[in-house]
Amino acid sequence: MPPESIEGKLFQMFADEVAERTGGDLSIEVYPSEQLGSDDAVLEQIQLGTIHIYPEGISYLQKWVPEMQFTSAPFLFDDRDHWSRFMSSDMVQGWLDRVEEEAGIVVLGDSTAFVRGPYRVMLSSREFETLEEMDGIRLRMHPDELAAESWRHLGAEVRTLAWTETYESIGRGIVEAVNSPIALVESMRFHEVAPHILRHGEYEQGMAFMMSAVSWNQLDEEMQGHLLDAYDAVTQESAQVMGEIADEAIERMKGEGATFSELDTAPFVARMAEMYEAMDANGDLPEGFLDAVNATRE
Repeated sequence: MPPESIEGKLFQMFADEVAERTGGDLSIEVYPSEQLGSDDAVLEQIQLGTIHIYPEGISYLQKWVPEMQFTSAPFLFDDRDHWSRFMSSDMVQGWLDRVEEEAGIVVLGDSTAFVRGPYRVMLSSREFETLEEMDGIRLRMHPDELAAESWRHLGAEVRTLAWTETYESIGRGIVEAVNSPIALVESMRFHEVAPHILRHGEYEQGMAFMMSAVSWNQLDEEMQGHLLDAYDAVTQESAQVMGEIADEAIERMKGEGATFSELDTAPFVARMAEMYEAMDANGDLPEGFLDAVNATRE
């Protein structure tokens, strides 16, 4: 994310909070805009301890524990509270224990407390209003097989591209659309090439501050406490500002010619339910996954 984006500012706030709380004894240097490499490269460097902290969606940990991809299952959770309860379940906590064992990576605090988004949208260079009208759209996707399979099931033609390559790829017609947290759209300038902004809320998002377990364990209890307190401060700030920033950005983007509308997601949910039921019948879902999702509904 670019440093001027809300997430970029919150990452810097985290670094500043750590420096203040530790009296400068522990410092964090922030490298925005993929300066240290793409997702895969950074994840490998986290595992090696070359990079100490990487904030990203928790589903990226599927690199080591494939089940983690289901923490971002599209059009499955009722709302953010439902998703948060599922993320606190024994099932997900067991997956995180395996991540630490197999990859040497821990997650600071509660990743659902960081409000990312605060909701997801699709930006498209092609105007549409229904699931049927979306059919065949060329959609940029991050490297996540469940997300790619889901959007293919919904009718999109999925193409995997780096986040920082997306703007140019839409402008050149390589893809027509991209999914994004709404609060990041303006800073990435996506609306300039894909002016139709459609709220779909495909899944809820937080921010996992992934950390090298070796680096974490080298800190004494006091320093670990300062890191967690700094993370808590940032999550509280994210909850306060994310919605307001998104609303202001939408109005500015409308002023530049973008449109904003809300999709009727009921057809999306219904079609995805068919896919999840088929996956469960074929043994392609983690054992007990749908039971855990249903058990955390109110």
